[in-house]
Amino acid sequence: MIVRTTEEITGTERDVADAHWRSKRIVLGGDGVGFSFHETTIEAGSVNEFHYANHIEAVWLVEGTGTLLNRETGETHPLAPGTMYLLDGHERHTVTADTPMRMLCVFNPPVVGTEVHDENGVYPLVAVPQPTGKHAEDAIEETAAS
Repeated sequence: MIVRTTEEITGTERDVADAHWRSKRIVLGGDGVGFSFHETTIEAGSVNEFHYANHIEAVWLVEGTGTLLNRETGETHPLAPGTMYLLDGHERHTVTADTPMRMLCVFNPPVVGTEVHDENGVYPLVAVPQPTGKHAEDAIEETAAS
């Protein structure tokens, strides 16, 4: 079992920020569970372009309002608490925050924590380090049984 708080992550290498957003990376690839889980906050009034060419991302908005633009199709979607969007087609997208936004995000494959958006808003695909702890032991046992 893994238990973490955002308080203990704040100010560590798991707490990554850009000009208008901050991502607290609660579960990472090295945890060996096959996904990563982040709390992301976006500043009010900001316009943020993203493109996860190497990852599927699910986002659930828990605070704030804004707009999601699918830059592939031109479609826009209002964002408010309780809204979920899934980038299952690696869509280029823009998030405009009308108010401060807080969202919970899941990435597959998992990020490892060192990724930053490149000039196109893309996270590079980084090799996941070998997991440690119980999940590593489970993975080794499953591999040996195969």
